[in-house]
Amino acid sequence: QVQLVEFGGGLVQPGGSLRLSCEASESIFNFYAMGWYRQAPGKLRELVASITIGCLTNYADSAKGRSTISRDSAKNTVLLQMNSLKPEDTAVYYCKARKGSATVWGQGTQVTVSS
Repeated sequence: QVQLVEFGGGLVQPGGSLRLSCEASESIFNFYAMGWYRQAPGKLRELVASITIGCLTNYADSAKGRSTISRDSAKNTVLLQMNSLKPEDTAVYYCKARKGSATVWGQGTQVTVSS
């Protein structure tokens, strides 16, 4: 069974940066697409950024210009670099992978942006 494990969350001041990592239990080339989503308290889970097997990327408007999604195939990892963080970026960030008709989620990592 595929497993995704997120790393890199934490507390950061406004304007700061964080890099989130999502490590898969198998080659990331087995997945059609991988992405990062986030869910703030009382809100729906929403896309932050995604990347396909062909390296096409997609970003939410809120992430454009501030975030970069990339992958390290040697480590079976998808990364999300987030800069210029704002308090409204506070949420649990989840990694998601699509394999065939299946969707797999990680357990999430908390990101808190606060002074």
